[in-house]
Amino acid sequence: MSEGAFPEGFEWSTATAAHQIEGGNWNSDWWRWEHTPGSGVVEPSGDACDSWHRWEEDADLVAEMGLGAYRFSVEWARIEPEDGEVSVAALDHYRRVCEGLRDRGIAPVVTFHHFTTPRWLADRGGWEDPSTVERFATYAHHVAEHLADVMGRACTINEPNIVASIGWGHGAFPPGVRDWDRARAVQEVFVDAHRAAVESIRAAAPGVPVGLTLSMADYQAVDGAEEKMARRRRAMEDVYLEAVDGDDFVGVQAYTRERIGPGGQLGPEEGVPVLPMGYEYWPQCLEATVRRAWEVTGGRVPLLVTENGIGTDDDAQRIEYLHAALTGLLRTIADGIDVRGYTCWSLLDNFEWAYGYGPRFGLVEVDRRTFERRPKASARWFGSVARSNALAPVPG
Repeated sequence: MSEGAFPEGFEWSTATAAHQIEGGNWNSDWWRWEHTPGSGVVEPSGDACDSWHRWEEDADLVAEMGLGAYRFSVEWARIEPEDGEVSVAALDHYRRVCEGLRDRGIAPVVTFHHFTTPRWLADRGGWEDPSTVERFATYAHHVAEHLADVMGRACTINEPNIVASIGWGHGAFPPGVRDWDRARAVQEVFVDAHRAAVESIRAAAPGVPVGLTLSMADYQAVDGAEEKMARRRRAMEDVYLEAVDGDDFVGVQAYTRERIGPGGQLGPEEGVPVLPMGYEYWPQCLEATVRRAWEVTGGRVPLLVTENGIGTDDDAQRIEYLHAALTGLLRTIADGIDVRGYTCWSLLDNFEWAYGYGPRFGLVEVDRRTFERRPKASARWFGSVARSNALAPVPG
């Protein structure tokens, strides 16, 4: 490779999630949570970006950037609105999305669970109930069978560590529980569900690469808190990284660092810029987490960056962040780490869960009233990187 160039065949992508862009996903635990007084969600998702109807516009945007892949999720609550009742119409919709992407030369990367769970399943214990493992595997089989010949890659569960810790530990995601023992039990169910789903998807869609996507952070110990940091990192990351042996890839998702002191998690360090969501501007996190994922998995599983980006109103800052993160990623590749692609979060300014529509992660702005899509300068810059398969300078 020449300096600044990525390996031949490197996969460039952007990403979204169904609940954050489709609109009208009322049958999920998240819709109910948004409308629950005291949940802390600043506003409901509503019509989101209306991507259920406007997915072709989104596919065109991905194609215009010259990206080779697009990661999106399918909505379980639409596909299986009640236990055992599978909607062929919903499956057909997602098949049309995959076919439309293929027609544009884009590989569909399908995530089977991205934070949201059908209400009927949540009411039966959700991810605390070990029987959810079998239900998820069955659902995954239905989806994989329907999309087998059009999927480019399958991601079983998006950031299960975040769902478990924020939903059952911090109480800020559904079901709003604050009990770390229960959160750890949920982690175990998620691990089992991932393994079962890998088997289901491989059986229904032979040859389609399958893996897990994991939220990771650049963990740093402060003032002698190495042991505390190691325990926290193990609970959040290692239990999953140790469960992916034999998978086709691991998806690394990183945004910032976490500083851990003797008393627990610390706030931003003085002098480090803070982003609208309250965490530090820290593009170095991508290099650090890719290196650690490779270390913990023993280099046995190829890596993909399945999410990385920045929530900011300053699009120039977004380009600077992406440039710095990709510079670090090039260093990992130069050191022999098998990184096969990079996905920028997100294609669109969308519904950012408890924060509503405030944080702007998108390469593309979306008018909240008309749903008009307007690519930002960062979209043009990222597209130039993808087309040349090499890092482009930050515009002066």
